[in-house]
Amino acid sequence: MNAPSLVGDIGGTNARFALVEPGMERPVLRDIRLLPTAEFAGLEQAARNYLAQVAVQPARAALAVACPARGDDIRLINRAWAFNRRELAAALGLEELILLNDFGAAALGVSALAPAESELLYGQPGPALADPVSVIGPGTGMGVALLVRGASGQWQVIETEGGHVSFAALDAEERHIHDWLSTRHGRASIERALCGRGLSEIHAALTDRPPSRRSTPDAALRPPAEILGAALSGEDRAARATLARFCAILGSVAGDAALFHGARTVAIAGGIVPRFIPFLKSSAFRERFLDKGRFAAHLEAVKVQVVTHPEPGLLGAALKLEPPLFIDGTPP
Repeated sequence: MNAPSLVGDIGGTNARFALVEPGMERPVLRDIRLLPTAEFAGLEQAARNYLAQVAVQPARAALAVACPARGDDIRLINRAWAFNRRELAAALGLEELILLNDFGAAALGVSALAPAESELLYGQPGPALADPVSVIGPGTGMGVALLVRGASGQWQVIETEGGHVSFAALDAEERHIHDWLSTRHGRASIERALCGRGLSEIHAALTDRPPSRRSTPDAALRPPAEILGAALSGEDRAARATLARFCAILGSVAGDAALFHGARTVAIAGGIVPRFIPFLKSSAFRERFLDKGRFAAHLEAVKVQVVTHPEPGLLGAALKLEPPLFIDGTPP
């Protein structure tokens, strides 16, 4: 019997690993473990720790990493981990190592979601995933990818670094946030606002905390989980204002992504948004999504959904190892 393969979703905060059996129609993830990246010197050490826990020596692996996955030398964006592709494969005893961008993997995972693994925000209900699909996701960073069906009928992902484009402020409060982020980081990108730390920094800007330079440690920023909890409890006006502004900016970015990609579906992934879907529905997200002038009516027809599958990145990495033969099991 063939040994299971290793899959991983390596972000700035956590490294997720799982095993997947070969030959399955839809990959089944097992022995999922979440390892905090701060506890390891690098990816090799984290992967070794996981493989020791599960007592498996895989021959194949697909690892999704939070950075561009081209070339042999890889350096993560939001974690000081760097490695060489060939050296890592040799160190882990792998015959085959596939590397892909972490959000590209999440986007590929979207193509294989079961109906219960996403929640519809707007548009016609039903299992069909109309392409092109813009996949965006705030987490430790901000991911953006494009999902399309290729000529053979299989899903293909176009990986992008769209989260690093410039943040466009649309009113006075957002201009204040933009200036705060620019002072702190030197440049205000979408990712600076739409990520976990971005929630903390929006809160700091709205509560008039001085924006010290990013190189200066600032443990006094309010943790994003605390802000989210306080906002959802309804007892903290500053926290609710922060989350409301986060949702409004996300709506603008989602609409922009749909226009950039010519999308018929927008899928919101990442670890943050599934925690507050009811709040998102009642926020200015939809208004800002449609606020595109002459193209508002065009965007009315775009389906918007939130991915609720707990590990779309691991699912996408598994699909990279074991791609399905046909879309939805049906030959093209």
